Amino acid sequence: MMKVIPRSQHNISRQAINPNALKVLYRLHHAGYAAYLVGGCVRDLLLGRHPKDFDIATDAHPEQIRALFRNCLLIGRRFRLAHIRFGKEVIEVATFRAPHNIEHTHKEGMVLRDNVYGTIKDDAWRRDFTINALYYNIADFSVVDYMNGMEDLQAARLRIIGDPEQRYQEDPVRILRAARLAGKLHFTLSPETASPIRKLSSLLQHVSTARLYQEVVKFFQEGKSLPIFKLLQEYALFQQLFPQVAPYINNPLMLAFLEKILAEADQRIAADKNISPAFLLAAFLWHPIFQQIQQLEEQGEECYFAYQKSIRHVLLKQRETLALPRYIQATIHDICILQYRMDKQGEPFSKGVLRHPRYRAAYDLWVIRKHHHPLELDER
Repeated sequence: MMKVIPRSQHNISRQAINPNALKVLYRLHHAGYAAYLVGGCVRDLLLGRHPKDFDIATDAHPEQIRALFRNCLLIGRRFRLAHIRFGKEVIEVATFRAPHNIEHTHKEGMVLRDNVYGTIKDDAWRRDFTINALYYNIADFSVVDYMNGMEDLQAARLRIIGDPEQRYQEDPVRILRAARLAGKLHFTLSPETASPIRKLSSLLQHVSTARLYQEVVKFFQEGKSLPIFKLLQEYALFQQLFPQVAPYINNPLMLAFLEKILAEADQRIAADKNISPAFLLAAFLWHPIFQQIQQLEEQGEECYFAYQKSIRHVLLKQRETLALPRYIQATIHDICILQYRMDKQGEPFSKGVLRHPRYRAAYDLWVIRKHHHPLELDER
């Protein structure tokens, strides 16, 4: 049942809304179209957080949106979206969607094409989680709630909309989003949302490696990568993303090593510092890389070439799961090959090491390795 929460009963202020998003909302509204903020931005505003993006939903079709905005670009095939540019900033506008046609689904249940337009109620049913199905109406500044999302928000509960198994099959990435949102917001997963995840975790194998890489990068950017990591473990998702690391994850020392890496990454983000996905991926992959190095050295391979071969081998295997961009692969390689030079020299390092563009990231990994990595501890 639809609930309308008037302005007097919620905390969203227009002062907290991106000015360019307000321009888009008002122009749509004055042209006679419905115009709503929707999704994560509404959720975050209600939680007193600062949203990264402001997404808009409307009953205007993409071509009608383009007619209103000269700075509009229509993108997408599966999802036809309007991107309205203000300099480097993009405000995304989507038309309300209705349930998809069964003819446009993959044999595993994944949706392949989704340009079926509908009403705001239809659109609410299409959202992934109830807390992401809240709409801020620019016409009267109310919040419209079709899915009891406000109740779940107040209870710090993450609940999927509709039948959980069907929704995960339509888009398996929702499984990862559940873990990411719950970890990021410190919410609990409702029982019906959590129960199918382990059984359906293998559906991630049907998702493109490029999409999986994008989701993994988001884990590292939230400043809550440690709680997200624990949920990935709990629901058997980590092994789908990092199959080379998963066999070692039950080792308490290995677990402590990874948790140390992630805790320090979260501290850097909390201090408004950058964190490189390549550094974290290098740390995640270090154990299988070092295991491979040891095996090659036992077979008589010279140490430096053992490093080179092991790094290439592990990265090649990881690309079967995550589509690592070339520059990320190159950075991981540099960080890991510098471990060889640092191990060989010890501190103080040579000027060549100190001047290397990856020195800082490599040094951070080297220090954590020496104090927390199980293989380094075994060698003491």
